[in-house]
Amino acid sequence: MKMTTEEAFVKTLQLHGIEHAFGIIGSAFMPISDNFPAAGITFWDCAHEGSGGMMADGYTRATGKMSMMIAQNGPGIANFVTAVKTAFWNHTPLLLVTPQAANKTIGQGGFQEIEQMNMFADCVAYQEEVRDPTRVAEVLNRVIINAKRASAPAQINMPRDYWTQVIDIDLPAITEFERPAGGEQALSEAADLLSNAKFPVILNGAGVVLGGAIAESMELAERLDAPVCVGYQHNDAFPGSHPLFAGPLGYNGNKAGMELIQKADVVLALGTRLNPFSTLPGYGLDYWPKDAKIIQVDINPDRIGLTKKISVGIVGDAKKVASTLLHKLSADAGDAGREERKSMIAQTKSAWAQQLSSMDHEEDDPGTTWNERARGAKPDWMSPRMAWRAIQAALPKEAIISSDIGNNCAIGNAYPTFEAGRKYLAPGLFGPCGYGLPAVVGAKIGCPDTPVVGFSGDGAFGIAVTELTAIGREEWPAVTQIVFRNYQWGAEKRNSTLWYDDNFVGTELDTQVSYAGIAKACGLQGVVARTMDELTAALDKAIKDQKAGKTTIIEAMINQELGEPFRRDAMKKPVVVAGISKDDMRPQKV
Repeated sequence: MKMTTEEAFVKTLQLHGIEHAFGIIGSAFMPISDNFPAAGITFWDCAHEGSGGMMADGYTRATGKMSMMIAQNGPGIANFVTAVKTAFWNHTPLLLVTPQAANKTIGQGGFQEIEQMNMFADCVAYQEEVRDPTRVAEVLNRVIINAKRASAPAQINMPRDYWTQVIDIDLPAITEFERPAGGEQALSEAADLLSNAKFPVILNGAGVVLGGAIAESMELAERLDAPVCVGYQHNDAFPGSHPLFAGPLGYNGNKAGMELIQKADVVLALGTRLNPFSTLPGYGLDYWPKDAKIIQVDINPDRIGLTKKISVGIVGDAKKVASTLLHKLSADAGDAGREERKSMIAQTKSAWAQQLSSMDHEEDDPGTTWNERARGAKPDWMSPRMAWRAIQAALPKEAIISSDIGNNCAIGNAYPTFEAGRKYLAPGLFGPCGYGLPAVVGAKIGCPDTPVVGFSGDGAFGIAVTELTAIGREEWPAVTQIVFRNYQWGAEKRNSTLWYDDNFVGTELDTQVSYAGIAKACGLQGVVARTMDELTAALDKAIKDQKAGKTTIIEAMINQELGEPFRRDAMKKPVVVAGISKDDMRPQKV
């Protein structure tokens, strides 16, 4: 069948149902973007490609449907690097399209030329360059299939002089695949361990959300009366209202979950790679059970046993594995200590809930006084925890939320719970700033009837603030964004108070900037909230206005208290050996 290369490309996108593309328009891909309206593909032209990539991540994570990132060759697609690596560690299947400088000039250092395959080699699960115009549909089809199989971004690199060529090809067939269900021996060993456990604990990871395995994990937990923890930033991997839910582990997570998993003799790590950062000590507890038998389930065999010593490894889909394990359990599985365990779960959860609700302020480490000084400097301002409690009072239960990286967002890790998956979009273990706003915009595009709320610290929001110039246009959906305003890079300032004697290098932000004012200048709604009541009321109104098609940016004015540092495991007090003096600076000769 005769067609142009751009027709073949777009028809292959249609075969896979890819309806949304995010990026900034560029001449290198205009032959295909020209066909987007006719093909039923919406191009979301953002203000910066990095934010566009995070919108794509938010869209796909909220819906489970693949989307596409595309921009001009060279500097345009270079701006995608952070977003693509973020999506990689978020296990988000995305199509990355990188138009390449023309073959006839490549290597000559021409306009907007860079080595694009090497640039993304460590950021994608699969990449391939089109070697001949007649292979464009074949290569694109293979890239999309590999993105789905790996649940990660995959890249197609397309020399721009391959467009507008007439070729004679057949469109490719889509190869369906079945996810592995685990090895029979490993499943039997795991079932035996769980059947004989006296204190089993389930740890749900991202694979439970991606694989639609929440219901199956719930059945398994109820059969065993096992508490269910979730991985760091995966609060939506188990229903928050369930009596067995024990909350997120890791940084600023759920203390009850940490105390419960500490008692485990068997842990079923379901759909998780057990990232080491996600199990770091918290609240003074080094809670990971040292002598427990660990059963790790992951779709990727390379991650089995990578970070933790395990007893049984199962390569398989979380949904299938959980269902099989349930049916393989012995008749008396979970009976040992069942009533005592249920009572302990309830008591531990209740004690933590009371403690969390009474936590108004952040503690200072011995020898430091920053938080005490911060409270004294602004005694009438909200603390970060007060702000989070005010938010919880107005946040709809069905809402999708996104969180940025940063100290104030991290303080909130223990607060939100959800009744379904694909509701909590966090930046993940690559930890990029500027994720909160674009991710929630992408989620709203995919779920237009669901309320969405994004969260950012003021430093991280400054990276994405340019998107306010894009998202106010008529075709963009309305969102709500809360910015925690304390005029500092909080995580780094916390490091400075602990290890660098309050030497605040690069931690201070401009107090003259008004993000609410910038929002208004962009034709959006900007609101300032200074008290808990004002913040609750502002969020409640913003959600209603969102339904009416109005975007609101809420500046939550908070004091400069700082929570637990991100990296106690990686920081230490510096020592002076040779010493540094400005007298040693030598002026440059020009």
